[in-house]
Amino acid sequence: MKSESRSRPSAVSRRTVSVSSAPLHGRARLQALLYIVRRTAGTGIRWLTQQEAVVLVALLMLVLSLFGFVKITEELGEGELVGFDEWLLRLLRVPGQPHLPIGPAWLLEAAQDITVLGGRTMLVSVVVFAIGYLALEGKYGAIWIVTAAAAGGGLLETVLKRLFDRGRPSVVPHLVAVTSPSFPSGHSMLGAIMYLTFGALLARFSTRRRTRIYLLTVAVLTTVVVGVSRVYLGVHYPSDVLAGWCAGLIWALTCWLVARYLQYRGTIDRSGRM
Repeated sequence: MKSESRSRPSAVSRRTVSVSSAPLHGRARLQALLYIVRRTAGTGIRWLTQQEAVVLVALLMLVLSLFGFVKITEELGEGELVGFDEWLLRLLRVPGQPHLPIGPAWLLEAAQDITVLGGRTMLVSVVVFAIGYLALEGKYGAIWIVTAAAAGGGLLETVLKRLFDRGRPSVVPHLVAVTSPSFPSGHSMLGAIMYLTFGALLARFSTRRRTRIYLLTVAVLTTVVVGVSRVYLGVHYPSDVLAGWCAGLIWALTCWLVARYLQYRGTIDRSGRM
């Protein structure tokens, strides 16, 4: 009997210790989480304060692009852009012959060729070729960034199209086949994401200034002509293209800033290697 009476307090004390230790473990996890948050925030602030003007310009462009996209969606919801959209589409067609675009015959063929640069098949091919090149060069850090940019951009474009579900223009005939919703322009958005991201990353990993300027210029021009071709062919409203450019620029700038931050942390080096 005495031995049993002695064992009971021991069992009770063990339960008391286990119960009282639960809050301690919870506080420890919370403290660890707060430490990680403070350290990450501190690193981010130090990184931002040490950057040159180009990063601040990129952040400003990101904010302006976000504002532009939100403003376009608001105007679209209020029906304020219908008149402008339809007016510009009609302006690009021969008066009285809406099936004929203005300009010489070769311009239509050129627009049909250029618009393919923003198509999913072309962009997937570009991503695959780029990943193959980066793998051969051993730039595995850049591979992860390119893959995340492509996959995240494609998912974002799909979500936005399903969310707004805007119909295609009906005021002029379409000069190429289309199947998905109109807003935002997928060719414009994905083109901006892919070409601007590639241009920015390749320029970031390049050591020669004139090479960086060349890469960024080509990326911007490609993005612009793809978007313009969608309006010229009558498959998108101008507001679709503007919104696509804004959304694509937001994602491309975000990816570029992440790549720059990872270089600052030492996760990947200047050449794109991990």
